[in-house]
Amino acid sequence: MEPKHLRRLSWILVSLVLLSSLLVVVTMKSRGKIAVGGVEDVVLLPWGEKISARIDTGAATSSLDARDIKAPSRDLVEFTLPDRCGGHRVRRPLVGWRSVKSSNGATERRPVVMIDLVLGPKRLRTLVTLTDRSQMQHPLLIGRKTLKTLFVVDVNQTNLVAPVWAEGPEK
Repeated sequence: MEPKHLRRLSWILVSLVLLSSLLVVVTMKSRGKIAVGGVEDVVLLPWGEKISARIDTGAATSSLDARDIKAPSRDLVEFTLPDRCGGHRVRRPLVGWRSVKSSNGATERRPVVMIDLVLGPKRLRTLVTLTDRSQMQHPLLIGRKTLKTLFVVDVNQTNLVAPVWAEGPEK
């Protein structure tokens, strides 16, 4: 073979070795984790409402579409889930307030509450900020703190896992 072809062949072999090493590392890091896509259906508990969620590892905190948000006391928040989330009027303990910089660059002070949801086979208790997401396609944004070490995200896929939830709304 000519030296030019040997160099090209060597480059291809080195590339293949590096790529296979990367695949091994990615596989080891994701072992035991559940693969989710960039968009997944989740079930909001205790209402049993199935909604669409955007999985966003760029966002630290999760965010839920809520309307008519009121804090009648220092430790309680009331809000209404939009019709696409069942339209329920909800009261939750207020965990705190968080200043969040939205995708358009504006900073907004939002109430934070704890919710339960089902993503794939996992039931999760997580913090969410409440805000009007009516202009967003997905009523729930799931951030990296909710995903923790349980999930690996394939942004090129959607709906990789269906929520596994055995019963109707909890009492």
